Amino acid sequence: MTDGSDNTADSYKVTGGDGRWCAKRAALGLAVVAFFFLLAYLVGSEGWLASAEPSLMSPIALTVVGPILLFLLAFAFLARFRRFMLAQDLRMLTALQLWRVIGFAFLLVLALDGLPPIFAWPAGLGDLAIGFAAAVVLSRLLANPRFAGHGGFLAFHLLGLMDFVVAIVAANLTSGVLPGLVSGGITSAPLEVWPLNVFPSFLVPFFVIAHLIALFQFIEIRRSTIRHQATA
Repeated sequence: MTDGSDNTADSYKVTGGDGRWCAKRAALGLAVVAFFFLLAYLVGSEGWLASAEPSLMSPIALTVVGPILLFLLAFAFLARFRRFMLAQDLRMLTALQLWRVIGFAFLLVLALDGLPPIFAWPAGLGDLAIGFAAAVVLSRLLANPRFAGHGGFLAFHLLGLMDFVVAIVAANLTSGVLPGLVSGGITSAPLEVWPLNVFPSFLVPFFVIAHLIALFQFIEIRRSTIRHQATA
């Protein structure tokens, strides 16, 4: 990272690697995104992973874990992929989280008695909070690239992940396996079918991966800072 006076794009990259989205990379990236979106649609519209009965671990969770696990494996074992991810613009990675405000949809479905409040309130309000917080963090980054190594940057991305943990736990607890937590027979089952399954099957892993890339960059920034201080 450069000093706070450098506001060029390179100031938002950890490595000297090429993080540009050339035509080939953009096409590959769009193909991967399109594949997982289509898979999410098929899983939801065909009810492939819809629970036969209430469970503390819904089968739809496989569509959350799968893409994240694939990303982590690629990051761990493919050096070229890892360098490319670490060279991504932190402004873009943070700006992606602005879209978290679409979690407001949970509150709309709640108003229509389509989701249990124990899930909809924390999931909806949590996503709104992260979306608005992303605007603050992005403004800090734009004002000073060195904010990427600040504790506030770390806290934002950790809280973004924690919001998903809370939502996932709430969704499983309100699946009907604990009848006392739901009323009127309203469970989180709609999250297992289209269109609401687009959240666990596509959007959640997408946002989680964006958080992870930012956190991996934060770790590298801190390591670089420690090395610099040690040799100063």
